[in-house]
Amino acid sequence: MLSIQLRHMGLATRSPRGSLISALTITRPTRRLLTTSHPIVKKVLPPLNSIELKAYDPEYVEKNWYEWWDQIGAFKPEFTKDGKIKAEGLFCIPAPPPNVTGALHLGHALTIAIQDSLIRYYRMKGKTVLFLPGFDHAGIATQSVVEKQLWKQEKKTRYDYGRDGFIKKAWEWKEKYHKRIKNQLKRLGASYDWSREAFTLDPKLSTAVKEAFVRLHDAGIIYRASRLVNWSVKLKTTISNLEVDNKIINGRTLLTVPDYKDKIEFGVLIYIAYPVIDSNTNERIIVATTRPETLFGDVAIAIHPEDSRYKHLHGKFVQHPLIPKKIPIILDATAVDMTFGTGAVKITPAHDQNDYNVGKRHSLQFVNIFTDDGLLNENCGSSWEGLKRFDARQLVIDELKRKGFFMKQEDNPMIIPLCSRSGDVIEPLLKPQWWVSQKSMAKTAIDIVEKGEIRFSSSNTKNDYFRWLENIQDWCISRQLWWGHRCPVYFINVEGSEDSAAINRNDGKYWVAGRNLEEAVHKAAKKFPNKKFSLEQDQDVLDTWFSSALWPFSTLGWPNKTNDMNLFYPFSMLETGWDILFFWVTRMIMLGVKLTGSIPFKEVYCHSLVRDFEGRKMSKSLGNVIDPLDIINGCTLKELHEKLQQGNLDPKKIDKMKIEQKKMYPRGIPQCGSDALRFALCAYTTGGRDINLDISRVEGYRKFCNKIYQATKFSIQRLGDDYQPPSSTHTPASKSLVEKWILYQMNNTIAIVNDSFEKRDFLTCTSKIYELWYMICDVYIENFKWLANDTIMEKAAKDTLHTLIENGLKMIHPFMPYLSEELWQRLPDGIGKDESSSIMKTLYPTPSEDFNYGKEAKQYDEILKIIKSMRSLLSEYNITANARFFFEILDDELFDIVRAEKDAILSVMKGVENISFLAVAPDRQPIKNDCVSCSISSQVNVYLLVKGQYKDISKELSKQLKQLEKLNNIYAATQRMLTNKDFIKKASEEIREMNEKKLINIHNKILGMQNTVNNLKRFQE
Repeated sequence: MLSIQLRHMGLATRSPRGSLISALTITRPTRRLLTTSHPIVKKVLPPLNSIELKAYDPEYVEKNWYEWWDQIGAFKPEFTKDGKIKAEGLFCIPAPPPNVTGALHLGHALTIAIQDSLIRYYRMKGKTVLFLPGFDHAGIATQSVVEKQLWKQEKKTRYDYGRDGFIKKAWEWKEKYHKRIKNQLKRLGASYDWSREAFTLDPKLSTAVKEAFVRLHDAGIIYRASRLVNWSVKLKTTISNLEVDNKIINGRTLLTVPDYKDKIEFGVLIYIAYPVIDSNTNERIIVATTRPETLFGDVAIAIHPEDSRYKHLHGKFVQHPLIPKKIPIILDATAVDMTFGTGAVKITPAHDQNDYNVGKRHSLQFVNIFTDDGLLNENCGSSWEGLKRFDARQLVIDELKRKGFFMKQEDNPMIIPLCSRSGDVIEPLLKPQWWVSQKSMAKTAIDIVEKGEIRFSSSNTKNDYFRWLENIQDWCISRQLWWGHRCPVYFINVEGSEDSAAINRNDGKYWVAGRNLEEAVHKAAKKFPNKKFSLEQDQDVLDTWFSSALWPFSTLGWPNKTNDMNLFYPFSMLETGWDILFFWVTRMIMLGVKLTGSIPFKEVYCHSLVRDFEGRKMSKSLGNVIDPLDIINGCTLKELHEKLQQGNLDPKKIDKMKIEQKKMYPRGIPQCGSDALRFALCAYTTGGRDINLDISRVEGYRKFCNKIYQATKFSIQRLGDDYQPPSSTHTPASKSLVEKWILYQMNNTIAIVNDSFEKRDFLTCTSKIYELWYMICDVYIENFKWLANDTIMEKAAKDTLHTLIENGLKMIHPFMPYLSEELWQRLPDGIGKDESSSIMKTLYPTPSEDFNYGKEAKQYDEILKIIKSMRSLLSEYNITANARFFFEILDDELFDIVRAEKDAILSVMKGVENISFLAVAPDRQPIKNDCVSCSISSQVNVYLLVKGQYKDISKELSKQLKQLEKLNNIYAATQRMLTNKDFIKKASEEIREMNEKKLINIHNKILGMQNTVNNLKRFQE
């Protein structure tokens, strides 16, 4: 027997909550010892039955396995001796790089749980496997949080530091959160090949970004143009449509806007009169707007050419109500619906997308009225210049009233575009930017999926993909930030020429792209031969999603022809959240095909979004984001409150969120461990788009971990130190009926789980494994206690137990890597043939013909039905000792089977004294009259003797009547609630449905208990 050698080795003893292992070197005097070739402190892995913990402790189990896996190189891809992909095939995933903005949340945990389960599964299938890790610099997000921190801590802006100084601060932030995120990833058990770790600002990836930009620019796919963009005044940068949150309001609403002390009014339609010039009747055209501050940018009034009300005004002008300029009345059937409102629309092409299109059609002037800081500029007139845009809103209304041009105002439902990063109201601005032409690439990307070269696991996701690409617009890729990839493009200042005027910065003719300055100079010289010029690199950086779109090949060394590109590109799969299908997935496909000539991956799987238990999206602004480590380690309510203070949550929302936290986690968050969290997240994955995570369900899977722990511990103890596992599956003749049943169930589960992994059906995978472990624990182990006491059956029983536990641990390993490794290492012969062997290096179970006991499984199912009915009757009539049962079985074959299993049934039925078999004869009727029965089928009836089983049947009847009365009261109260008008009005459909089901369950219990009461009354007489 292996003894614990820690004290004898002179090592410090560990506390009961210490790790089972800490750093593992190995000797192999016995196969229960772990070792590696690393020159680190030796420790012995003690046998499970010597561990002082009575129950499963995730901290104890999970503490140091990851370090050992990494040290033995378990995460690295395995090749043939000549460096090629193994015959079993290749499976590789590029991890969606988490942003270094802050810590990971549960959405990241779901991503890792799904991806790492697949990675570990295919590693155990013998494939060459690569799980490639990395991190994203997250331009806007990271710069925004760093700026907030600088202001919060030092009252400084980025301009106080300058570009170089601020970038240094951003790198300091990156290093801090990179370390924090990496620790989270390891705690979650993500089996990444860390030797290939990448960061989007690494030199290798920066080279790929420059290469991609230059190639696309030289091909005319990247071009410069001045167009309307989504401008964030708070962040002072362009953002994409995908980074805009559209807030719907139903009418007049006051909203908080960054850098404004008072809330700003939205959802109000203002009617304004524009005087018609050269009109003898003092005629005025009435127009309406929700943005009166933009009047200064008006360049026309549009009417429908067929509108009879305004036929006489064709070709006329109106006087601007606030500044001394006249603007034309134009005819536009597209922009104007003459049946809506007044049939006249003011046109502000520099500040509205629809008006921008009108301006293009009619060659109107584009007048920008805002600075980048959101102030009115010189085009508004000296008396207005310098006002903040929303301060100007009310002042404009006041001035219109004073001049008599304000007509009325009314509530107006509308959509307010908000910056997802800052909460600022987006301002459409006309800005020169770099754009990617996408229509041609989008067509190719559609064709690829239609041909089946890339497979989507969900038809909904595929349809969304097609819909997006069919309506795709060009992509603005420049951002007015400092943190990120600076655009590798240079403006050519030609000396002594008007061509170098600042206005030409909008013209692509005066720009060249270069991988370096020397290349840019060479290209500029070709554009302007015999001219003197200087070059100035663009100050803007690229949209983060541009570098992320190159992720599948930039991480493998592209544009160089590396060995990794040859081996792993295209990747087997891209797994991510459906919410970044357009941000990321489509762009990877388009640019991957364009730049490499190949698809970047063969399959796309988009998982659900994780919401809180009330169905709300997890958001830092709401304060309901959960750190996975808080579930793994546990977190008190006080600690949760303290974390609210540490983030960037609006101070006004902190107290409100504390109340929410107390409601959601009244006892805090219990310690669940990584394995339970991973299993829960995969079990939630049904292919739907939302997961309302209930922590109590994760806690339930922690109890499941304890069930596995206890079952394995019991098994190792009962197998004994001298037990030798069979070299092959043992012969059918040596097995009992329950053994054949459980081995069939195991075999069937193995087949379903393998198939479900291939189909990405994680719900079925987890459900079937969960069911199997419960069958092992609740059925087979209960029978094993009886079987192992029979010397003839003992060997077969032990072999069956070992087979079940080993295969059960292997099956659950992809979802629960820590617990499965911990327990598998302690199984007899668990170390395997190799010193550095891990459970992840073993082969995943496959179905065996030796266990196809279909007939026997059906037979034992009948036994289980009988046992279930017996337990139900005992519970219903509260009989706990000296119980007597009578079986009436009409089928001869089944009669023989049940009679043969009589001792087995008695062994698992506590409190049962005897089982008798009734002959089908009239003289047996008196026995039945003293019993209650349960009919299992037309062939099988089970009778429980009740008469004479109670010392005081009246007392038992009284107890049952009280329970019945209680159930009736609950039923009545639930029924009243469901018919209450306030409940019907306020309760969600989910809550109503839950209570309706509750009512049905209570009703069924009442019927069952009423039957019990009636029988007890019968026996009392």
